[in-house]
Amino acid sequence: MTPDPYAGLDLESLDLRAQPELYRVGRGEQGVLRVQPYKDELLPLWRFRTPDVARESASALRERFDAYVAAGDLVGADMARKFLQMGYTRSRRYANHAGGRKYDGPVPDDQRGRSGSHGRRELPRGPEGPRQSRVGAHLQGGVGRGRAGRGLHRLALPPPVRARLTHGLRGGVADRAMTSSRTTAGSVSRSP
Repeated sequence: MTPDPYAGLDLESLDLRAQPELYRVGRGEQGVLRVQPYKDELLPLWRFRTPDVARESASALRERFDAYVAAGDLVGADMARKFLQMGYTRSRRYANHAGGRKYDGPVPDDQRGRSGSHGRRELPRGPEGPRQSRVGAHLQGGVGRGRAGRGLHRLALPPPVRARLTHGLRGGVADRAMTSSRTTAGSVSRSP
């Protein structure tokens, strides 16, 4: 399990817009429901129950992402990216499993809030048609293990912002873009 990048921080009382230096990118969707004030701004926009609702939600979240990038708000841009990624993974759950349930039976009371099967058997996946196969194959070349970072190399971001957004997403398209940005920008560095 990936360690919590926010260990020791009281995220409920911190305003990371006022103190962006405390923000840690984390892995995948880590921290998405904890980082304020972005959680309160973006959570109402995050919906995925039907395809139409999901498209509307994705459009609203993308608009917020673009606004954060235009304002130079790295933390907001990364949080919007995480909400988009989280919407994608949840919608895939509905595509793969009828009713959105991956495991059989209720979550044991002592395991609520934790991920995993908790000893329950996995329900069979729904039939995968040719469209889903193409979508899955297309997204396999994404950044690291997450897929929402794909395409960051095409955004007109200043190299320092690009470096912060793609930190930890090594091995994918954004990492290759960072390598070329680093050679032209000269001073961009990624600290572990």
